[in-house]
Amino acid sequence: MLPNKSHIPATFRLTGMPGLESLYGWISLPFCFMFFTSIVGNGLILLVIIKDYKLHQPAFFLLSMLAGTDLLFTAVTSPSVLAIFLFDHKLIQSQLCLLQMFFIHSLSIVESSLLVAMAFDRYVAICHPLRYSSILTGSAVAKIGLVSALRGTLLHIPPVSSLMFLHYCKGNALSHPYCLHQDVMKLACHGTNAFNIMFGLVVILCTVTLDVVLIVLSYILIIRSVLHVTKLDRSKLFNTCVSHLCAVVLFYAPMVALSLVHRFGKEVSPLFLSLMANSYLFLPSMLNPVIYSVKSTQIREALLQTFHRGPMDC
Repeated sequence: MLPNKSHIPATFRLTGMPGLESLYGWISLPFCFMFFTSIVGNGLILLVIIKDYKLHQPAFFLLSMLAGTDLLFTAVTSPSVLAIFLFDHKLIQSQLCLLQMFFIHSLSIVESSLLVAMAFDRYVAICHPLRYSSILTGSAVAKIGLVSALRGTLLHIPPVSSLMFLHYCKGNALSHPYCLHQDVMKLACHGTNAFNIMFGLVVILCTVTLDVVLIVLSYILIIRSVLHVTKLDRSKLFNTCVSHLCAVVLFYAPMVALSLVHRFGKEVSPLFLSLMANSYLFLPSMLNPVIYSVKSTQIREALLQTFHRGPMDC
């Protein structure tokens, strides 16, 4: 239970699609499809990478970590979202809200870290191919995964925990069908959340902003290296980066847009805000496995072998 000196509301009221309450039954269908696609797609990516020894390479180990992160995203967010659209159940206990918030923000940092690691993987593979196996060893990839997890976890313990001890005087209605730090923080009384504002800014600068800079720097170096090869080789090398670039755009573009709207978009329609928030959280986990399955020949062949072998094994 939360300590008595905390003035956090006992429950928070989540928001689905404002103005479309009569259509929640129909709206639940695409959400169910997205969650199903995310679970099946990322689950298959994990399965084929674990089973196929030809995929036991640094690039695919990083991809398996990304798929695992997306699976956790789905597991953390789907209960509250489906509860709203299927059962019109909008209340969530404050403890569960903070727990969901912690996992959402932590997993966001983990995914951002993995995207940086995957950009570094592409940089080494293209710019230093002869040193690839000595730089990105199995041990190095395992350390990257561990550091990504610790980075996401430790950075969000202080701001999420501090929300329990703020004074709230602006009700308990949130803007999304899940809990976000900035959304809960806006309900606190003026002057009580200076720590959260400053710490949140530091976290953004040290994580997302830094990660975007590192990814851009990696691709500047990749482009500079690729320009020195023939047009045919250039096309092949760029093609190996397409999947990662799509994952980067899918992840960062909605996140940055949502963050800007939360801070500066005072007159934005609640429905538009809800659509942006849902795009930020659900599109990457749904589309990442589709993109990698289509663009990666090795993943595609491993998936075909898995489906082809299944009936014969039975």
